[in-house]
Amino acid sequence: MRKLMPLMLCSTLLFAACSPDTSIDINAPQETGISFTVPQGWPQPVYNFENNALNQAGFELGRKLFYDTRFSRDNTISCGSCHQAGAAFAHSEHSISHGVDGLVGTRNSPTLFNLNWHKGFFWDGGVNHIESQPINPIQNPVEMDETVPNVIAKIKDDADYKRMFSAAWGDELMNSQRIFKSLAQFMGAMVSDNSKYDKYKRGEAALTDTELSGMSVYQNNCAACHTAPLFSDFSYRNNGLPPTSVNDSGRGHITFLAQDMYKFKVPSLRNLKYSAPYMHDGRFKTLEQVLAHYSTGIHRSPTLDPILLNGIQLSAQQQSDLLEFLNTLNDESFISDVRFHENAQ
Repeated sequence: MRKLMPLMLCSTLLFAACSPDTSIDINAPQETGISFTVPQGWPQPVYNFENNALNQAGFELGRKLFYDTRFSRDNTISCGSCHQAGAAFAHSEHSISHGVDGLVGTRNSPTLFNLNWHKGFFWDGGVNHIESQPINPIQNPVEMDETVPNVIAKIKDDADYKRMFSAAWGDELMNSQRIFKSLAQFMGAMVSDNSKYDKYKRGEAALTDTELSGMSVYQNNCAACHTAPLFSDFSYRNNGLPPTSVNDSGRGHITFLAQDMYKFKVPSLRNLKYSAPYMHDGRFKTLEQVLAHYSTGIHRSPTLDPILLNGIQLSAQQQSDLLEFLNTLNDESFISDVRFHENAQ
């Protein structure tokens, strides 16, 4: 889930990020329907299941855990509450998501896909390993406000969980390592690589003249930060958002470095059709508002990214073409993939 209020204790729970392998092609047995393969032309992932072999039983256990509201103190909030499949695993139409007791924090729920390529998680990169990421929302007082031992106590007598832990891990033992590894199998299998743009790159589809023009606009104005094919370089940048009543220092809260103040992780441009609103605080409801910000709304501050000193000036036609191109990054097959839905069989 998204990071609403940073927890200092997370710094003691981080794992060292894995180093990418030179060649990855990891598949579960074909009959399982679950696999992880690095798409052609993509960089090697940070997380590769090397120490957490992807398999159908582990994936299904991870899915059940992802949608279990018992992970929250009052048994009302699951990971899937704020990361909804139909919204590219963001929170549909919520600028800031609600946690236990209707509490709200300060940040928008980011999308969840292609997570194996992420070097850091949350808008500020406060966690650097996919397997330790769930600790934060579970313990965050305005998200789930629970503890891992309490979660285990809630599910330890559940007959379905006993069967699923045994199938995935060889026996019924339920512990934090198995929970987090199972969640990593589910989330790590969420690969979005079948948009019209991807088909175009594979030679399976053609882009229209307008989409090609928009791709040129993207390449000249957006690609430095939103780098293909993941459409993010996963860096942390200050993109000139004017301050609000919430003084969120972003990456600066994690590093305590002045040069990181008000920097946030660059999000992917994939699946924007489904994941509104936009920015770390969900302040923009439409992509047109996002483009207007980069044209006339840049707020100058000491850590503003240098490439935005003069904003991004696009003509009306360029903006229209760019929006057409961004639509080619929407992956309908990923959004509709029932394997990732709560009631999948």
